[in-house]
Amino acid sequence: MALLVRTSDGRTDGRAGGERWQLRDGGSAVEAPPLHELLRVPLDEARAVLARAQRAGAAADADAPLLAPVDTQEVWAAGVTYLRSRDGRAEESDHADVYDLVYAADRPEVFFKATAARVVGPGGAVGVRVDSGWDVPEPEVGLVLNSRGELFGYVPGDDVSSRTIEGENPLYLPQAKVYSRSCSLGPGVVPVWDAPQGPLAVAVTIERGGATVYEDATTTASMARSFTELAAWLFAGLDFPDGVVLLTGTGLVPPPEVTLLEGDVVTVRVDGVGELTNPVVRVGRQPAALRTAAETSQLATSWSPSTKPAAWPSAL
Repeated sequence: MALLVRTSDGRTDGRAGGERWQLRDGGSAVEAPPLHELLRVPLDEARAVLARAQRAGAAADADAPLLAPVDTQEVWAAGVTYLRSRDGRAEESDHADVYDLVYAADRPEVFFKATAARVVGPGGAVGVRVDSGWDVPEPEVGLVLNSRGELFGYVPGDDVSSRTIEGENPLYLPQAKVYSRSCSLGPGVVPVWDAPQGPLAVAVTIERGGATVYEDATTTASMARSFTELAAWLFAGLDFPDGVVLLTGTGLVPPPEVTLLEGDVVTVRVDGVGELTNPVVRVGRQPAALRTAAETSQLATSWSPSTKPAAWPSAL
C-alpha cells in the first residue's frame, strides 16, 4: 500500500524547505511532489506522476518524522451522517429536532474545521477546551479531494469536539468544533487506487494511564450519505484550487460518562488506510478570565475627563 506523507527534515527554525513529501511503500520511500501540486491536476495525471516517482524518484529517508499530511488545503467536515451521530448530538442538546431534520434532509450539515497550519499530525497533541466539561474524539474517514472534486485518497482524522458547548445551543457549533488543536490528520494519504474497495472499518480507543477507558468500532456502510454526495455538496458553493480535505462524520460517540482528559491518548484506525495516535492537552482560557480582560479593556477605552478623580496620585 502506497502512502503519501509529509515529513520534517529536522529543521526547527521555521525556514522554508523544512519539510518534504514522500511516497512510502513498505520500508522504502521516494521523494514526491507536494500535495497541492497533485490536487491541482486531474486524478489520472496525478496518478501518473506518482507512478513515475515510484519508478524513478530519488530515495528519501523512510524514518523521517511525520507531519500532518496537508500543505495548503483547508479541512471541512460533515456532521450527522450516521444514525448514532444523530442520536448522540440529540442526547447532548435540548434541540434534538435540529439533528433529526438535518439527518433526513437532502442538504447535509457541512462546516469549516481548520486551516492546514492548524492541523495536528501523528503524535502531536490534540486539545480540549478548558471552558468545556464534556469533550470527545470524533474518528472519521477524511476524503482528500482534488480541485475538480475528484476523490484522490483517504486519510484518518479526528474532529475533536466539545459536546458541552454545542449542547448549550446549536449556534455555538463553531466554538465547539473550531479551536486550537481540534483537528488531527495522519499518518498519510492513501491514494484511492491503493485503498480498500467498499465500506471502510473505523475504530477508536481512548487510553488513560495505560488502561483503555473507551473503545468502539463501526463501518462506513452505516452512513446515511455517500462520500460522493458529501463531496458534491461541499463543492456546490466553493472552489478549492489546491484541493481540500473533507471529514465525513462519525458513527462512534462515547457515552456521557466518558470525556477526554489531559494526558489521555486517542487512537483512530481506518482499516487499509492507517492509524492516527495523539495525546490530549487542555487549551484556551476560562470565560471568567476573558470577561475580566474585556471589562478592563472597556474601562480603558471609555475613560473621559469627566471621570477624572478629585486629586490625582502624586506619581501621575
